[in-house]
Amino acid sequence: MQDAARKILIIRLSAIGDVLRVLPAFQVLKKNYPDASFGWVTEEASADILKAHPGISEVFVFPKKTITRKLSSPLTFFSGLQEFFAFMKPIRAGGYDLAFDFHGLLKSGIISLFSRAPRRVGFTMPFCGEGNYLFNNLRFPQDQKRVSRIRRNLNLLEKFGLTPEHERPVFHIPDADREVVQKFFRQQQINPRLPIIAVHPGTSPTTPYKRWDPYRYAVVADTVIEAHAAQVVFTWAGAELDMVKNIVGQMKYRAIVAPRTANLCQLAEIFRLSDLYLGSDTGPMHLAAFAGTPVIGLFGPTDPVINEPYSRTPHIILHDEVDCAPCRKRACPRRECMKGIREESVIRAIQIMLDSFKLQKAVL
Repeated sequence: MQDAARKILIIRLSAIGDVLRVLPAFQVLKKNYPDASFGWVTEEASADILKAHPGISEVFVFPKKTITRKLSSPLTFFSGLQEFFAFMKPIRAGGYDLAFDFHGLLKSGIISLFSRAPRRVGFTMPFCGEGNYLFNNLRFPQDQKRVSRIRRNLNLLEKFGLTPEHERPVFHIPDADREVVQKFFRQQQINPRLPIIAVHPGTSPTTPYKRWDPYRYAVVADTVIEAHAAQVVFTWAGAELDMVKNIVGQMKYRAIVAPRTANLCQLAEIFRLSDLYLGSDTGPMHLAAFAGTPVIGLFGPTDPVINEPYSRTPHIILHDEVDCAPCRKRACPRRECMKGIREESVIRAIQIMLDSFKLQKAVL
């Protein structure tokens, strides 16, 4: 179904990991439409890494919180509508002739419809929600519901008629962001000849149930420092600095606390310079995988099939099989799924990865 589409709109909002997992599909679109220009509708959290991408001409940042707050009150409802249409105005004027709704919910369907794109590609029921299928006029099913989000996005393009073969997505990290991170590595005297392990213990404020216990990160970090002379760099975002300080305070060896990163590009550069990533199922885990850094992912309440890291990056998923997982119990008091991941299992996974790492270093 390849054609002469001139302007293509991609719609994928929400969390960082969800947006990143559309990048392989974007590679397919770029390959099939080499002369088209691309716009992307997203939210603030993921905007900077999309804006830095040379293949994306326009990034439209959807002000979800502001619009939702205004629409929820009778006093500000019409003001919310005005803000939504003001947001849509440059998209409607952009002349997009083809839109791909990878999000599959009400808000993305409305954006797709009001984009004025004559062809709007999305999912059929039950592979979308909130009546999303009503807003797109080219709708395709999935062969199965339990499939990785990356494969789900590629499958949509395959159903549309495109071959899902793609090259590994490559981030464009601006020179200024590279220099910020590389300067920090120099200041910390990080030795590139020794293993560098990036550890991201935090998750978004709304998903604390996905976090592993801080003292366990401390035990693992001390063990790999002692056994492998590893350099452990703890990354963080938002209010997670106190958590990282808590972990480092429980350690007997020195670990490195990363600086506050100004954007995802800087965080991606930290991961790119690292030899291994350790953390829960979060956006940073997917960022590390797409940066090409081998990943050890700690999965508890989320499905490791649906949320697996990018398959072309070496990774090990640690997941304790419990009857109640996967689930969405954000206030779960037990967290047996995360508690069941033992320190010994994580240390062993790191050993496996570093054995491979040492072989690669020996060749260099």
